[in-house]
Order: sequence, then structure tokens, then C-alpha cells
Amino acid sequence: MHRRIPAVLIVLLLALGLVMAVPAGVLARPAPVTKQPTAVGTGGAVATVDLDASKVGLDVLRKGGNAVDAAVATAAALGVTEPYSAGIGGGGFMVVYLARQHRIVTIDGRETAPAAMREDSFIDPATGAPIPLAERITSGLGVGVPGTPKLWRDALRRWGTIDLDEALAPAARLADRGFVVDATFRQQTLDNLARFRAFPATAELYLPGGDAPAVGTTLRNPDLADTYRLLARTNTGALYEGRLAREIVDAVRRPPVAADATLNVRPGLMRAGDLEDYETVRRAPTKVSYRGLDVWGMGPPSSGGTTVGEALNILEGFDLGDEPRAEALHHYLEASRLAYADRNRWVGDPGYVDVPVSGLLSQRFADERRCQIGDTAATSPVAPGDPFPPFERECEPAAAAAGATAEGPNTTHLTTADKHGNVVAYTLTIEQTGGSGITVPGRGFLLNNELTDFNPEPLFAGVPDPNLPAPGKRPRSSIAPTIVTRHGRPVLALGSPGGATIITTVLQTLVNHLDFGLGLPEAIAAPRASQRNGAATEAEPAFIASPEAAALRARGHTFTELAEIGAATGIRFRRDGTMQAAAEPVRRGGGSALVVHPE
Repeated sequence: MHRRIPAVLIVLLLALGLVMAVPAGVLARPAPVTKQPTAVGTGGAVATVDLDASKVGLDVLRKGGNAVDAAVATAAALGVTEPYSAGIGGGGFMVVYLARQHRIVTIDGRETAPAAMREDSFIDPATGAPIPLAERITSGLGVGVPGTPKLWRDALRRWGTIDLDEALAPAARLADRGFVVDATFRQQTLDNLARFRAFPATAELYLPGGDAPAVGTTLRNPDLADTYRLLARTNTGALYEGRLAREIVDAVRRPPVAADATLNVRPGLMRAGDLEDYETVRRAPTKVSYRGLDVWGMGPPSSGGTTVGEALNILEGFDLGDEPRAEALHHYLEASRLAYADRNRWVGDPGYVDVPVSGLLSQRFADERRCQIGDTAATSPVAPGDPFPPFERECEPAAAAAGATAEGPNTTHLTTADKHGNVVAYTLTIEQTGGSGITVPGRGFLLNNELTDFNPEPLFAGVPDPNLPAPGKRPRSSIAPTIVTRHGRPVLALGSPGGATIITTVLQTLVNHLDFGLGLPEAIAAPRASQRNGAATEAEPAFIASPEAAALRARGHTFTELAEIGAATGIRFRRDGTMQAAAEPVRRGGGSALVVHPE
């Protein structure tokens, strides 16, 4: 007779990595595993949305790997367990703090448009109007050239201590063994049933028996395990040249659609040369000072660093911590509204448009924008400011302007740190939940639909639009991995998924922590509201039900409800030398925070 192991002991053993792996052939319903959203200790830390992925990163740290090694290994594991949010068919942005040099560096692994893409590629020639968003999302036309594999390779080459083979091996084993399906994964699958059924390779992988896998069952992906091992052997070369590259191009140009599918799946424009030509880019990080701290982020084509930075500069002029909470939240929402207006007008791929980063992050420009904030909510969309000197304080309410294009709501974020003080904030994505819906047959991964982040047609009358498609161009992103330092040493690192709400999630978490004095776990858990220069502010139910929301309505704010906004993870570096890793306690099913040596 077997004796039941106490639940507390199970959690402790999982945190220490002492539970034996289930053999690959065992597909019964394993006992559920409880995630812990917060962990405090020393020796390194990992925070993600998924326990299996966090354990992979923690094991790398235990074996002497650094934060970059752990980030890549963790990201590869998330490609197994969070395949609808990220994977080798997508891209992302990584921000790294190098402890020895006291320096912030970044890598842009954003997807690129194929060389055949043109400004009007998302215009239907039959109607002269933009192709419907649903048809852009589920298509080869929306697929950008993946950047994630080369980002992993280049990050390890520059700052890692292990090679790609070692970094991918745990994820390959996880894909072979399988992971336990939770309620979030099942619901995401159900939300994509019609799309997934349209592609036989996707249905075979993610719809066992023709339906979403049941909660508690194990989902294996041996094709992805083999693909990871192929990438390791070829140092990612197989994905950018050779047979796998040809298979990707074929899936994009001739989407493998079921014979009875009713979806209009448009072919894409990618060719082999687009994959061969892809390279990551080292970008200068963005930087602003806020409350005596330095806040570092990702520069264009991500709009995360410039938009979070501009909003913080605007908020620098308000004493949020001493204001009544409703007034402070009003200032937060209005600063976000103005920063988004400027993001939409000015930010794009700097290889194609002149992005005025220094102006957008200028304190004088922020002062000019701040004086447009009154006691009541502005009417959106508000017009962008002029981020070019000389800055003049024009405090008249801004005229109306165009809004922004839609962005997919999914993505995933991870945060890692090692015993040497190196830190990584890394956000990776395939855009929409489930990306394009197209699985490369026999390879076990979904292709992105990131090109839907381009504006399909100009949004601004009479002026250049920075985010129109072009050959080789990278679409604008809202990804906002962020590291905060004091006197050159890390204080906090964080980021979030959530499409265009990523920026407000990071911004609100920073305000919660730095201004309102909430601990990092509480700052992450607090109800969210996201104002992105829209007529209404999207907000979670708990925010809408709060007394502050009632006070904000009296100021002219209106709200539309979203069940969840973002899914942040972060690490706080405490003065006593310990690290506090934190993830969502509830959103996306709750996250997983682990440290090498728990307190």
C-alpha cells in the first residue's frame, strides 16, 4: 500500500528539483502540481508563467550557468509548454544587465517582413480595402521571418557560458516527456478550435482525438524535441538554410490547409532568401530617470522602452505617493494616454523611419505633455505631440487624431538572475494566441503572425506612417522588458505579455511598486487598467468594482471590462542581498517563481 506524500513536501521537493521525471510513455493523469508565485532567496532566480519552464532555468543556474544561459533554456522550455504564446516560429526582445561591466545591453530578435512585402500588401486588390483582420491573422501573409532561434544563438555567444546544445537539451527532454495540460492551456485550445482544425498538422498535435486535450492529461511533442536537437546540431542553421527552411517557406507560401476547411487562408510572401538574410540586431537601450532610479528598456522597433519611459517622465511631475489614490490613478491613465498618442505617431523600425527617441524620452518634452493633463479625462484619440526641440509648453487640449492598429493579446515573459548579479528580462512571442495557426508539418512548432502588427493602411492623414509594411522591415511591437538600476546596480527587472497592454502592465506595476509602496508580488497582483489613447479604458473586473474607479468615472473616465490584462513576472533585488522572484498569483493560471537557495 502506498503512503500519500504530504502536499507541503511535494511542493518543497519540486522547488528543489528532486522529483523524478515521469517516463515518456506514461500518459495517465499525473497528480496536479501547485505553482508558487513568489520565492525569496539567493544564488539566482527564475520567474515565468510555467513551473516546468522555471524548473529548467533553475537547474541551469544550479549547475553554474548564468542568467543568459538560464533565459535561453527557459525560453526553449516555454516553447514546449506555452506553444501558443512563443516558440522558435516567432521573435522577441531581450534586455540584459551585465554585472561585471555594470552595463545594460539588448538584442532585437523581432521578425522581419519578407523582401516581397510592399506597403499595400494587406490591401485586398478586389475591394481596395484592408484585408479583414481575421484573414490577416490566420494566413501565410501574416507570417514574419522568425528571429527567436538566432536571438538564442547570439545571446549565448555574446554573454552565455554554455552552448546551444546544452541550452536546448532540457527543453527537448521536456517535449519528449510531455507536460500536464492545465485549464489555461485547454481554454486557449478551445478558443482556437476552428483555426486549428483547418490545419491537419496543427490538429494532429494539439487536438488529440479531434478536441482540446483534457485538463490533467499529458501532451507530448516529439517532433519539437527532434527539431530542437536539429537546431542544436546546426547552431540554428537548419532553420535559416536547408530542408527545414524550405519546409517553413512551403508552409507560408502554400499553407497546409485541410481539404474541408472553410477559412480563407491566404498565401504568404516568404522565400528562402528571407530566412538566409535574417540577423538579430544589437540596439541601444532606452533610459529615463525616475524617482532617483534609472529605468532601462527596449528601443525601437519595440515601443515599450520609449512609451514606458515617456509616461514615467510625465508622471515624474506628480507626487503620486502622496496624492489621493484616485487622483494618482487619473494621472497614470492620462500619462499613458498621451504617451500612446506619441507612440502611434512616431515609433517604427529605425532602419526605415527616423524615430525621435531622444525627443520622446526628453524630460522637457514630457513637461510639455504633462501640462495638457487636467482634472478630467481627455477625449481620445488625442493628437501626438512634437518631440523635437525647442519644446514649448502648449497647454491647450490637443485635437483629435487617429488611433492605432490592433495587436495580438498573447506572448510570454521570463525574468532570470544569477549569483553573479547578471539579470535578464526577456519577452518572446508568436503574436496572436496560437500565432498564425499554421504548424510546420512534422516539426512541432507554430508559425507567428507578427506582420499583423503593421498598420494595413496609413493611419495619419498627410504625414508619413512609421508602421506601414516594407521589405525586410520589422513591425512595431509593444514588448517592454525592463530593468531598473540604482547607481549602476539592479533594483528590479520585469516584463509582461499582453499585446498593446504590455506597456501599461509594466508601467502600472512600476507605479504600484515605486510610488504606491507595494511589494513586488502585490504590485503584480493588483487590479489593472489600460488606457491606450482609446475612448474607454480597458480594466479588470476588480479595478472596475473599486472605489477608485467610481471616483475616476466622476472625472470623465469610462471603462470596458477585460477578464485579465497581462501576466507579469519580475525579480526584485533586496538590500540584504536576497532576490525576490515574483509571478502572477492568478492570471494565466498563476505563474512560477523559484530561487536556487530559498530562505
